[in-house]
Amino acid sequence: MSLTVLCYKKCTTCQKALKWLDENGIKYTERPIKEKNPTAEELKEWFEKSGLPLKRFFNTSGNLYKELALKDKLPHMSQEEQFALLATDGMLVKRPLVVGEGVVLTGFKESEWKEKLGQENL
Repeated sequence: MSLTVLCYKKCTTCQKALKWLDENGIKYTERPIKEKNPTAEELKEWFEKSGLPLKRFFNTSGNLYKELALKDKLPHMSQEEQFALLATDGMLVKRPLVVGEGVVLTGFKESEWKEKLGQENL
């Protein structure tokens, strides 16, 4: 399985996730989310594949999310407006964001990663 991990080097959660992937011998391509922010089209495709609510793609604990008061604004925005907003700055996107064949994961929850990445026996 070919995985792309969108992450931010200074993020401790991203560091833990990459370490977990390395320790479990899972190959991936790293994509710096701040420098190579996902496009609205990519986000829409991943959202549709994921089965997750769109809110899970937002970094709700990030400073930018709070500065823009998105907690109050998102419920009044269309999906297209939310995709466009996410595409403006990688720091708005929940990380790490893992994209692979048949899998999209937001954030790092080890149990979820084991299940979704076919690593049940780890």
